[in-house]
Amino acid sequence: SSSTSTSHEYLDITGASRASASAASTVTVSTPLNPQATNTRPCNGNVEFCGRKYSNVSMVVAHNSPFVVPHNAASNQVYSVIPQLEDGIRGLQFETHYPNASAGLHLCHTSCSLLDVGTLEAYLTTVAGWLESNPHEVITIMMGNDNRVPPSTYISPFLNSGILSYVYTPGSSHLSLDEWPTLGEMILRNKRVVVMVDYLANQTEVPFLLDQFAYQWQTQFSPTDPAFPCIVQRPPNQAENVSRHRTYMLNHNLNIDIQLLGQDVLIPAYTLLDEVNAVSRNGSLGLNVNNCTAMWGRPPNFLLVDYYNFGNVNGSVFEVAATANNVSYRQGSCCG
Repeated sequence: SSSTSTSHEYLDITGASRASASAASTVTVSTPLNPQATNTRPCNGNVEFCGRKYSNVSMVVAHNSPFVVPHNAASNQVYSVIPQLEDGIRGLQFETHYPNASAGLHLCHTSCSLLDVGTLEAYLTTVAGWLESNPHEVITIMMGNDNRVPPSTYISPFLNSGILSYVYTPGSSHLSLDEWPTLGEMILRNKRVVVMVDYLANQTEVPFLLDQFAYQWQTQFSPTDPAFPCIVQRPPNQAENVSRHRTYMLNHNLNIDIQLLGQDVLIPAYTLLDEVNAVSRNGSLGLNVNNCTAMWGRPPNFLLVDYYNFGNVNGSVFEVAATANNVSYRQGSCCG
């Protein structure tokens, strides 16, 4: 039955023991709950993560995840979203545009005349299929509302794609670090997708669409400085004591400014990708995470990168995340 299945899931994820009853008595005897002793089912690939709060896990984020067009300067990734997720990407970030009412929300880079990879609904449908096949994974979706459309515009693609049933809706308009659920709790409830939008969120009107900067702060957006200073850029003027109790994203995607179709466009610094996504050395993701950890007393929650498959070794960005999470990384398990 479904209740039996749920009980097994609970046992696998929490390591708890179910109550048992003696045949000769109506007294129920329960063995003590031990959240880690018998846990065998990994959450986001690691048993250790099941008992950790969402706010206490570092994940790699694919910057502009859908923008996968070979030989297009406006692309940001090599592999499409399913290989991204299979490789270990747990954050999907991208821009949404609204070319017209009949077209609905599209995924475009800077403008839909420059790069348009299709509808938000189609992309979310693909992600929803992966979630169905991977019931012990928690992901984050972070969207740019580039045309500043009303939040209600997002309801249809999330509903029609089938992903809405997986979306986690918090009970508060902001959460401090200790108020987030554990990954295990999110998985047991099958609310495994956190959805954020950068501008014009209204959680009274659309509760599942979180106001990104009420829950998370970020370092410099679209950085062009290879030093990657670990300071709060968005939201602007946020008090330090607030920042210390919020999740945060390290924007570690080095950009250069070029002209495309008469528009100024920031694109990845391709020739430096192996260094930028590296485990160590100047300008590397590993060094940046270490610097942020020293400055803020905890690692970044979100490590945003371009072309995640590049680095000094295969899967270097995931090795950095594993180190931040204090777990081991199996080299050779990445990429594509």
